Amino acid sequence: MTASGPGVEVRRVSDARQKRDFIRLPWSIYEGDPNWVPPLVMDMKTAFNRDKHPFYQHSDAVFFIAYRDKRPVGRIAAIDNTRHVEFHDEKVGFFGFFECVDDEEVARALFEAAADWLRPRGLTAMRGPTSFSTNDITGFVIEGYDSPPVLLMPYNPRYYEPLLFRCGFERVQTMVAFEQVSNEAPEYLVRAAKVVGKRTGVRLRPIDMKNFESELEVVQAIYRGAWEKNWGFVPMTEAEVEFMAKELKPAVDPDFVMIAEQEDGTPVGFSLSMPDYNHALIHLRNGRLLPFGILKLLWHRRSIHRIRIMALGLLEEYRGRGIDAMLYHNIFETGKRKGITCAEFSWVLEDNEAMRRPLDRLGGHVYKRYALYEMTLEGAADRP
Repeated sequence: MTASGPGVEVRRVSDARQKRDFIRLPWSIYEGDPNWVPPLVMDMKTAFNRDKHPFYQHSDAVFFIAYRDKRPVGRIAAIDNTRHVEFHDEKVGFFGFFECVDDEEVARALFEAAADWLRPRGLTAMRGPTSFSTNDITGFVIEGYDSPPVLLMPYNPRYYEPLLFRCGFERVQTMVAFEQVSNEAPEYLVRAAKVVGKRTGVRLRPIDMKNFESELEVVQAIYRGAWEKNWGFVPMTEAEVEFMAKELKPAVDPDFVMIAEQEDGTPVGFSLSMPDYNHALIHLRNGRLLPFGILKLLWHRRSIHRIRIMALGLLEEYRGRGIDAMLYHNIFETGKRKGITCAEFSWVLEDNEAMRRPLDRLGGHVYKRYALYEMTLEGAADRP
């Protein structure tokens, strides 16, 4: 979809009609694209809700929509993630929820609106897309447009990156997704898992759904310890963890959430894999579960044969002992037992060789790439 000519007007979303236009815009951008998975309308409504979304407890965001001839042609959110600013000690603001027709004038107007909101807050650069942080959907696809995204991964038109370059952005980070198309564990992995378990005394157990809240605390503690030094990592608040858990809990298969612990019960690592519910959600073309969307979801989820491995990590002092081999082996065995034939491990920083080497050895291959972008904000005020 292409727009041309003068008269682009960017408005800050402030009423019900503008909010509806913001939420529904992607349907015009992706019309006819068979690989696009419509977002759930109720999720987007929650992103606007300052009383329900925990992000607003510590940070702020505003939403803009661009019109041409009274027709919505683009949207963006300007995001001041104070936890990122404090944790990384860098004055970076973010943009997210970006969708736009292939028109530089529209894109520039949206980025200028976002930048004008970020500068007075003392933010000297704008990075994105993130919605709202790297714990959420992050980046633009730059390779791998020929298949739908898996659960909670981005998808966008091919012209987005060239559009950003023309607007003054540069790539600041590149990420990759690995695809594994066999559920047969390599022999070396089978052997390693047995040996490591005996040598270290570490055991694996599935998450206990009956004690979900306490198990969540365990996973959160490991997550903070294992990911703290990763690029772009921002620790989630307890409210954010609870919010994400509430969102994901109905889709969780406890056999795919594995905790590694010592013989005395001390947790040392975990892996989190999720069935790829996008296989079912892609059939909800209007983005609504009710009244009939839930029936489509229940019908199509029976044929889900792909998982997304969202996280696999160990506390730093337990790395290099082969415990990760036990976690990988368990994913293979569980997947085979449940009829999973394909897996995606995402996302991984492109320069993270420590994560890429074992995935290469397992037989995975990079089949999608993503990027984050940044531009300098001239004339930013002093950070309050």
